[in-house]
Amino acid sequence: MKWSFNIEENRSIYIYETYFFTFSEINRESIQKGPGLVISPTEEYTANAFYEPHGGAAGGVNLMVEITTNNEKHKGQVVYYSDAKSNFAMEWLNEDTLYILNDEPDVPNSNRSIELEIGKEIYHRNGLACKSLLMKDEYETCYQN
Repeated sequence: MKWSFNIEENRSIYIYETYFFTFSEINRESIQKGPGLVISPTEEYTANAFYEPHGGAAGGVNLMVEITTNNEKHKGQVVYYSDAKSNFAMEWLNEDTLYILNDEPDVPNSNRSIELEIGKEIYHRNGLACKSLLMKDEYETCYQN
């Protein structure tokens, strides 16, 4: 068996994954309903949390928060994507600001908590959404770790 490595092909895949990322690439069949659903104070938005298991038995779990705009026929937008921690909660601070708590209290540097202004800010742990040319018009500010 001959093994080969094509640098140009791998470079093309990297460029595609880096600059043409969208959340539509998430396998919706594998996601599971997460631990939370919270409705904004005026009921304009609903924040839903989902888990995405990955890597089989030895793998981990990602956490995704999707905002549904209730008056636009349930149009949804992913605003948060990170590895899941044991301490998770969501709370609306006002009509347009969602606080997401995602932390592992006994593990240093594990805090992935953030306040997001809906329609303007998103969070993507590894930054693919922040670099994506296809997503740049969907937010004003993108946070990453």
